[in-house]
Amino acid sequence: MAALDRAISILNVFTTADRSLSLAEIAARTGFYKSTILRLSGSLIRGQLLERLDDGRYRIGPAAFRLGALYQRSFVAMDVLLPVMRDLSDLSLESVAFYVRSGDMRTCLYRIESKHAIRYMVREGDVLPLLAGSGGRVLAAFSGAEGEPYETIRRTYHYVSLGDRDPETAGISAPVFGPGRALIGALTLAGPRSRVDASFLARMARPLLEASVRATRGFGEDASAIERAASPLA
Repeated sequence: MAALDRAISILNVFTTADRSLSLAEIAARTGFYKSTILRLSGSLIRGQLLERLDDGRYRIGPAAFRLGALYQRSFVAMDVLLPVMRDLSDLSLESVAFYVRSGDMRTCLYRIESKHAIRYMVREGDVLPLLAGSGGRVLAAFSGAEGEPYETIRRTYHYVSLGDRDPETAGISAPVFGPGRALIGALTLAGPRSRVDASFLARMARPLLEASVRATRGFGEDASAIERAASPLA
């Protein structure tokens, strides 16, 4: 078991920024003796989880890619997102949607309905403008849109919209990321402005960001930056 734990530790020192690592770099990151790394790397190389290059450096092997593909097929996005969305809707009593970018538009992929009889109407599969509404603004910001409000969105990890797309609705959105900080989509909490006003959305900013942290971690990505953005909020 100890040898297995050490072998896993060797694999875990590789990051998305590393194309390859030298024996000395692996030793520095793991704290293991080079002789230990050489012994364990032999097993990892035979299992194709690690490769030794001609220059003596190491990189992750093709078996890791195969396992990653199997993992991706073992669950779908809704398994991660829907529990998070339901909890946020239960807390706020408002509708929660998840949007993905579709070129210059955005599509509602999932939606949890408000507990109120009066609610704003967006259905799963609806296509909306990208540059209007909190969900669209967040998608644009983390797709590289320049200027304001996008610089502020990238700093605060959320955006409040009061009648931006529809004068009768308001909402707040935050991004969800996957491995390698790839933008997956935007979580949006929204409702009619008669009920969902600026004060309500300010109170919901932290719960929304906490939901974004939970979803991002569910997809296997580090969410510490979103967590830091949430910490000063009331």
